[in-house]
Amino acid sequence: MDNRQAIGSWLSGPRAAMEEAGADFGYRGEQLGLPEEGPGSIARPGRRVGALAVDWGLCLLIAYGLITDGYGPATGNWALLIFLVMSVLTVGTLGFTPGKRLFRLRVVALDTGTVHPVRSALRTVLLCLAVPALIWDRDGRGLHDRLARTVEVRI
Repeated sequence: MDNRQAIGSWLSGPRAAMEEAGADFGYRGEQLGLPEEGPGSIARPGRRVGALAVDWGLCLLIAYGLITDGYGPATGNWALLIFLVMSVLTVGTLGFTPGKRLFRLRVVALDTGTVHPVRSALRTVLLCLAVPALIWDRDGRGLHDRLARTVEVRI
């Protein structure tokens, strides 16, 4: 093995190194019974981050324009509170936030297909803590989704 191959395997991560060695992990969502592509498949990270950015921008605009009357230290805190309320209400009733709808994503429960408001509240509180959302499993679900037993899928 030359240095370029060793560095390349390190940069691409342990999953790529294991796949190169012959391990078969399947596709994301296979263990959950979801399709590989198209509607109902696991949402890709780019779409998820884009939807989160749209939702956060919306909440920041609401806090900036309606509550704090300008940008200050309290604007971010108000935006987080607005994000929490908006996410709990919209995901718990419709299954998506405005950003998720724009990016054609939906949050569904693994067992029932719809998200109960209590699961939505748990998922959103963990998402607001940020750290659980940064810990992913092999299907691409964050810890907040695993604990709430939900998954974010494409519409």
